[in-house]
Amino acid sequence: MGFVSVALADPEVRNEARQAQHSQAELQSRIDAADDEMRAMLEELRELERAERRLVRENTELAPRIERQADTLSRREQALDTLEETRDALPGLQERMIERLEQWVENDMPFLREERLARVASLRSQAGELSSAERWERIVEAWRAELEYGREVDAWRGYLGDGESRREVDYLRLGRVGFYYLTPDGRAGRVWQADAGSWAALDEAQRRDVRNGLRIARDRRAPELLSVPLSQPLESAEDDT
Repeated sequence: MGFVSVALADPEVRNEARQAQHSQAELQSRIDAADDEMRAMLEELRELERAERRLVRENTELAPRIERQADTLSRREQALDTLEETRDALPGLQERMIERLEQWVENDMPFLREERLARVASLRSQAGELSSAERWERIVEAWRAELEYGREVDAWRGYLGDGESRREVDYLRLGRVGFYYLTPDGRAGRVWQADAGSWAALDEAQRRDVRNGLRIARDRRAPELLSVPLSQPLESAEDDT
């Protein structure tokens, strides 16, 4: 015990002791700093790994979308390449569509023929007044109107014949499969025969069904099954529409 006291009392020994303590503290500080740096590096590594996983996931999700966008862009570029050709061909295509519509009306059952042919004529008369897009829209509307006739039941009062033979009748149209008329007194009536291109007489039972059809079309009677001869076969009407 006395020897330790003497040793600590020696200035040189105390100096060495202090240096040893300082070195130990400095070493511990370096160890602590190295630990902090190592933890920071580990955390940065983990963050980089998380970022890599996010990028991989995002790339996986984006790849199909980018591919679709590239495909869309390619199609648009092709469309632009052919736009000039399409623009040059459009007037001819429009005229062919009008000609086909006119032929259809002329070969169809003769209902509202003047009105329908006037619609076709207006497509030609307005050609110089409309832009190409506006004219195309009118052509599509005209075709749509013709197609709608095949889905409608219609009744109206009109005229049959010309000159002195012209007389008032009640017309009934069942889509594009049946076209009939009755005289106002109901004593005479006919059905249009598409194959023959002429009218054929209806018997009393058939005229009665046509009268019922007229009431149904005018919302005066609940719908019911009608036993009337057809103007043309169902298959032919479906092919037209």
